[in-house]
Amino acid sequence: MKRKPSTEATAAWIRLMRIQSRVLDAVEQDLKRAGFPPLAWYDALAELSRSPTGEMRPVELEKQMLIPQYSTSRLIDRLVDEGLAARRECKMDKRGLFVEITAAGRELHKKMGCAYSTAIEKHVGSKLSDADAAKLCGLLDRLGCACQEAAPTVTSPAARDAAPAR
Repeated sequence: MKRKPSTEATAAWIRLMRIQSRVLDAVEQDLKRAGFPPLAWYDALAELSRSPTGEMRPVELEKQMLIPQYSTSRLIDRLVDEGLAARRECKMDKRGLFVEITAAGRELHKKMGCAYSTAIEKHVGSKLSDADAAKLCGLLDRLGCACQEAAPTVTSPAARDAAPAR
């Protein structure tokens, strides 16, 4: 017999979905007001810059991104068009492609990191004590989310200092 979720579990699900949407929208708006491109650009540039070689296959990039990206190829096209990333052929497999972050991409990622860090503090950090944030991470971990994995995405100096150690 299949068990239905409790009223409390359903309420938690609804709150989780609503707050995720609201906080992402608020962060997007803060980045936009600061004159930056969408958060998905930062997410992609963060993953590329974190790669030891500064490059990834598009499918790897899509899997690593924090924000669901249903049109990764269009995002990559935009990053390439803006000179923030470059496509290159795989030397071993001529059919394969890599996306590589450029110097301009690294610079934009660094600049956006400060605004992103500020937005995270404004919309999350200022509303939770460190103890509450740790408790929330623990609860989310029980749902299969690894809060520790998300920490390195923000690369401003203040955020690095505040990020939990791995």
